[in-house]
Amino acid sequence: MLEGLTRRFLDLHLAMHPVDATFMGFEDRDHELPPAGTEALELESSELASLALELGRLPQEGTAAGRIARAALHGAVHHALRENELRPRLLNPAWYTGEAAFGLVSLLLRAPSAHEGAALRQRVEALPAFLAAGRARLAGAASPVDWVERARLEAQALTRLLERGLPLHALAGSVTPETLAAASTALTSFVAALRPTEEANPAAPHGYLDFLFAEVHQLPLSVTEAEELAVEGFERAKAALEAKARAAGSAEPWQAQLAGLEKSHPPLSGVVATYADMHDEALAQAERAGLVTPALEYGLRFAHLPEWARGVAHDLYFLFYRSPAAQSPGTASQYWVFPPGPDIDAYLRSQSYATIKSTHAVHHGSIGHHTQNARARESAVTLGRLAGTDCASGIAMLSGGTLIEGWACYSQELLLEANGFYTPAEELLLAHAELRNTAMCLADIRLHTGAWDLARMRAFYEDEVGIAPGRAWTETTRNSMWPSTRAMYWLGTRAIRQFRRELGGEPRRFHDDLLSFGSVPVHRVGEELLRAKERA
Repeated sequence: MLEGLTRRFLDLHLAMHPVDATFMGFEDRDHELPPAGTEALELESSELASLALELGRLPQEGTAAGRIARAALHGAVHHALRENELRPRLLNPAWYTGEAAFGLVSLLLRAPSAHEGAALRQRVEALPAFLAAGRARLAGAASPVDWVERARLEAQALTRLLERGLPLHALAGSVTPETLAAASTALTSFVAALRPTEEANPAAPHGYLDFLFAEVHQLPLSVTEAEELAVEGFERAKAALEAKARAAGSAEPWQAQLAGLEKSHPPLSGVVATYADMHDEALAQAERAGLVTPALEYGLRFAHLPEWARGVAHDLYFLFYRSPAAQSPGTASQYWVFPPGPDIDAYLRSQSYATIKSTHAVHHGSIGHHTQNARARESAVTLGRLAGTDCASGIAMLSGGTLIEGWACYSQELLLEANGFYTPAEELLLAHAELRNTAMCLADIRLHTGAWDLARMRAFYEDEVGIAPGRAWTETTRNSMWPSTRAMYWLGTRAIRQFRRELGGEPRRFHDDLLSFGSVPVHRVGEELLRAKERA
């Protein structure tokens, strides 16, 4: 029964989100863009309500995998249903531009073939009608200023892709110039029709964050309790960062010491090789120290971002590393290294050894997302295999977020247990990552409970965490669109630390067991591991 309901939900999700389907590897919807009419949302909500009712009537599952599968489905169904009611995607102008852009990018990232060429042509042909439906739905709607700006930036990036990027791709001949011109015109019309409204509140409605915490992430604490923990965590992280800066024997504050790390970087010709070398070293160190079973059986290739994507990646949700398609992962996936721009010195400062090691080699690669994704694809939980798929604007199903991002952040500090992997100076960067994650959790909560507005949130990011204004704008705009997607990083990391303390035992065993269920609510996994320990 549970698997039947899961299949019904998945079929519904793929029909409503065909771009997600492409990223997951379900190729039968590669030619489609999402339905954008109000009637589609109504039909979706009706089916979701039916699924929620039937799921609530099912008897309790008898196995750990069954209970976790039920929790994952509960979170996914109830999130989609409540989002349609209170935060419908059809009222976000950036949803249209994101789906339009990645409807094409998802195909361009694959190996070129006749199938991809035909699907690309059909999606470009469908863009004018999709964007016209968006114009009609948004007419008269109050759109937050920053959401409109993000949509404008994404539309411009997509126009550049159609006009300059696509001709550089092997699938360029799949779409006629007339079709490309019609799509570009539709994008111009869509942006021209947008009406930003200063009074439009980008924060979630009252109580929505409480719902996400309880029903989607399935956290055992309220939003108020999480806020109190985040305040304490932020102050503790700030004190630890300042203490580590003093221990370095320098009179400079931590901000200056972090900036100093930028001076140590590979030569321009060695940047890509450094990514690969540090990725391999992290895998080896984790294996040697017995911390976790790393994904040695699945490859990760490092290369510069392809030429066709270079003019569009900055303004789109274009990730360095995307979770491989669960339905057709192949034997390896690509990790994009962004190429240098005109300012070579600035580029090299952004490619410091410390940043490459902690952010790219560990968090996204090696034992971070790379290993977590590989283990998720082996999960007995259907949604656990698919929820963490990176799609047009974020992961496919929010219910997996605490484990996905919690693990990636936790993996960075885990390699502190491999003696010598980090230098003392690089440990300062990890201390700053803890400060950043607690700060972003706190800010996420305060924005969506109405305590802060976006301006206050951005000032906090810039003044207290040292985030550059441009990045602060991007981060906070995303935070406003998708509540709890920043809180889940630190809350997920905190949960993993807590369960490890409670369970004890061999690190490798705990971490392998934690990852074995896939991309699901982390607290549900921890509870099952504790239950198994009590039985044993």
